[in-house]
Amino acid sequence: MSKAKFIPLPHFVTFPPEEMIARSRAFYLELSRRRTVRDFSDKPVPREVIENCIRAAGTAPNGANRQPWHFVVISNPEIKKKIREAAEKEEREFYQHRAPKEWLDALAILGTDANKPFLEKAPYLIAIFAQSYELTPEGKKLKNYYVQESTGIATGMLITALHHAGLATLTHTPSPMNFLNEILERPSNERPFLLLVVGYPAEDARVPKITKKTLPEICTFLD
Repeated sequence: MSKAKFIPLPHFVTFPPEEMIARSRAFYLELSRRRTVRDFSDKPVPREVIENCIRAAGTAPNGANRQPWHFVVISNPEIKKKIREAAEKEEREFYQHRAPKEWLDALAILGTDANKPFLEKAPYLIAIFAQSYELTPEGKKLKNYYVQESTGIATGMLITALHHAGLATLTHTPSPMNFLNEILERPSNERPFLLLVVGYPAEDARVPKITKKTLPEICTFLD
């Protein structure tokens, strides 16, 4: 067993309380503008923006520092077309046969259906995979821990980073998503976690008229 090694905490910055309040409010207001978009433009996005946002996601806290995620960034039109065809096949099965009426009723306010043109229109798709284990160069399996939780945190940070950079996103989770392993030629230790659609919103983009819960509805303070 390797012995833990420690270094002084690097680069941490402390702010006066007034600045902390101002920064936290400004960040909340910025994130409150974030909306899930289904109408995308095909306007190109600089690749460096995507790279930097994935670097930010890679800083996420995770179980035993195993970093059990892998991001596959797709801009190739042929691959995006294959993904759309496979995703729409699963979505048709979901909407027509698998989804209970209660679930379909809940989705009704969002106006969604089995057609997913954004999978081809948006300049980037990011397939996020959760790794149940990793392989050493010698072929030994190393179990990863808190895989779903870690990958979920990294995904949230990625969505936040993309919004901060000025891009819109859509979280897409057709079920099952095993087709992503096949199309993207990913190994058996990786399981699709989420497909993130990334780009600029279309000029005529529209979003559902919905609201978020208030602070008292989502938080309890025990003083």
